[in-house]
Amino acid sequence: MNRKSIYIAGLSAALIAGCSSDTPPAAAQLATPAPKNVIFFLGDGMGMTTLTAARIYSVGEDGELTIDTLPETAFVKTFSNDAQVTDSAPSMAAYMTGVKMNNEVLSMSSDTVAVSPIADANGNKLGNNCGAKNGTPVTTLLEVSKAAGLSTGVVTTTRVTHATPAATYSHICHRDLENDIAAAVVPGGAGFNSALGSTGLDVLLGGGSQFFKPVKDGGKRADGRDLIAEMKAKNYAYASNSTEFSAIDGSKTDKLLGLFTSSHMSYDLDRDPAKEPSLADMATKAMDVLSKNTKGYFLMVEGGRIDHALHETTAKKALQDTVAFDNAIKAVIAKAKLTDPELKNTTIVVTADHDHTLVLNGYAKRTGKTATGNAGVLGVVKNYVTGAVEKDLDGAPYSIIGFGNGENRVQASRAGQSSLDDTVTGANTYHQEAVVRVGVGSETHGGTDVFLGAIGKGSETFMGTIDNTKVFGLVKSAAGL
Repeated sequence: MNRKSIYIAGLSAALIAGCSSDTPPAAAQLATPAPKNVIFFLGDGMGMTTLTAARIYSVGEDGELTIDTLPETAFVKTFSNDAQVTDSAPSMAAYMTGVKMNNEVLSMSSDTVAVSPIADANGNKLGNNCGAKNGTPVTTLLEVSKAAGLSTGVVTTTRVTHATPAATYSHICHRDLENDIAAAVVPGGAGFNSALGSTGLDVLLGGGSQFFKPVKDGGKRADGRDLIAEMKAKNYAYASNSTEFSAIDGSKTDKLLGLFTSSHMSYDLDRDPAKEPSLADMATKAMDVLSKNTKGYFLMVEGGRIDHALHETTAKKALQDTVAFDNAIKAVIAKAKLTDPELKNTTIVVTADHDHTLVLNGYAKRTGKTATGNAGVLGVVKNYVTGAVEKDLDGAPYSIIGFGNGENRVQASRAGQSSLDDTVTGANTYHQEAVVRVGVGSETHGGTDVFLGAIGKGSETFMGTIDNTKVFGLVKSAAGL
């Protein structure tokens, strides 16, 4: 018998002996299941043209964003139950629940009717007007994770009660009921979502403190409740600015609440790092808190202000927020690989909830990335052969980026725009021109399919063109939930 045969025979005997013994081998005694980690990134309003423009803005036409390097990809259909063009509430809820629902509805059954909140004469939202028999709640991925013993976290640059984050942890007939949505996260309090278990969310970071504070303290809660105080009483560490946030050691913190602004957090282009942490900072600290759970965690990270800048038609803000979102993806993947180098137990999905009407105009020459002295994709169209500024039929230049609808539309001849140049269109607050004129800040979503990228455990199942409701099952299966 050769050496290899002797080794195999000995190993077989040892295994047989181990299996026949009443006491399992030491290795079997020590073995514990690997944690199941799910990180779901949502770029609100981050359509394909916005992604493309952000790439050119940041790294040039031939560069790569982190999102471009994700190995598994798909396209996602985004229509809602009652509309060809969705809003954020049912589109995010479709990802989280696998159910199509009507516009404005959050994680409820398809028959739920969106009923606007009760409001006073000034339009202030006073209370819930959903009705007792208006649909039923449907389970979210976050709730599935909580039931499986995983920790859960929600991170956003919007108000934490805004549509996208709210779809993960609340169930309500209208997204504008933000006082009720806030109450859903306070363990044991009135209006608490019991499907979050007795302990509730483990991490909640973003803006929107106004819906956690009573009116007397500058908030919008007419019920007099101070939800921040209530959550502190439930052992949440709390931060209201970057200094307080930095002082919190996530590895020694079990529950974390951070509300850094009264409403939405600042655009990344305007953000003061001394007051507001970046999306990457929030996401990675959330991982520190959540990763203490040996069973794993579910973390949702939203780049929410991409959408708001697009509604404003201020493209530079939208592109910078898209880059900040991509930086968060990069930071999270790097951090996840510190403990799971091959991401064998970590599922990471990156997608958008819907498109916008942003377009790239003309046959523009390559611009390279935006930098001092080079407006890049934010500039006006220049001929790709001669480099001369292109003109429309009125003899005026026009920008590379435009919108299908928006607030800046010239009502007559564009001849008066003859002085338009890169310094104008590349400004931080420039509103790109639109084809159809709508109210200020009212550019609409678009109905085009959106991109999905995935990496890690089970990511190979994300492929082709899929409905947004299918993502729920794919994430659940990939993570083994």
